[in-house]
Amino acid sequence: MGTSSRTSPTVVVLLGGPSAEREVSLSSGHACAAALRERNYNVVEVDAGRDLCAILTEIKPDVVLNCLHGRWGEDGCVQGLLEWMGIPYSHSGVLASALAMDKQRSKDVYRAHGLPVVDSKICSKADVMAAHVMAPPYVVKPNSEGSSVGVYLVAEENNGPPQLDASMPDYVMVETYVPGRELTTTVLGDRALTVTDILTTGWYDYDAKYKVGGSRHVVPADIPAEIFELCMDYALRAHKALGCRGVSRTDFRWDEARGAAGLFLLETNTQPGMTATSLSPEQAQAGGMAFPDLCAWMVEDASCSR
Repeated sequence: MGTSSRTSPTVVVLLGGPSAEREVSLSSGHACAAALRERNYNVVEVDAGRDLCAILTEIKPDVVLNCLHGRWGEDGCVQGLLEWMGIPYSHSGVLASALAMDKQRSKDVYRAHGLPVVDSKICSKADVMAAHVMAPPYVVKPNSEGSSVGVYLVAEENNGPPQLDASMPDYVMVETYVPGRELTTTVLGDRALTVTDILTTGWYDYDAKYKVGGSRHVVPADIPAEIFELCMDYALRAHKALGCRGVSRTDFRWDEARGAAGLFLLETNTQPGMTATSLSPEQAQAGGMAFPDLCAWMVEDASCSR
């Protein structure tokens, strides 16, 4: 981590920020800050804004635990600032963060490393709303957002193309929809933890992810051993291919009717949620690592290139 010799390192927990995932980030940050205080760290919570550089200069933290989600905090921007300031920080670095946040480019990396992905393309919002740009069923979503922000499922029975919300970007990703189960695997350092089967009554959207009772998690997933091991293998390979460090989480869709050929990577999250309903803390807990210990691990794992 490269901290000073003080008994209790000063940890800035970055939270909030200006992205569409601000509320989730606030929940993650508050939870992590409380957990680190249990482990006797000197914790300062900072709501990240345009004055962040000045605030960090004043605090002079030993390390930053990055609990930001979405644009600016997860896409390499704040990572670049921390690199420039020479402050060790948690999770992935500049390049891996930017790459993983760009869903289409990360898929290109997956393909280059022999990892299975579904067909997808980047289309203008206008074209998507004018006519089907892909045979239904398909999914429309922002290319650079997380937490299922702005995701549209276009089913075969829909009468026409989706009418996207005004907040959607000018260009979006359109990808083939894979029926079946939602699976996910966390990587901690150089090891995959386990597989979670996410059960919902409908689409695994923002509310299903973050509202209490929005989804049910089966940990470890009750799935065939072959699929379980493939998820573990693919998640670790994706983590390495993108150049991630610290904690990441890779999400999958599995079409049971197709067996192993029906398992596809959706995306890798370099800043997985750390809320009470989040998947990565739950997986760490299943392996015997309590939440405060996970937070302490992320702090001790923090680094920068300087």
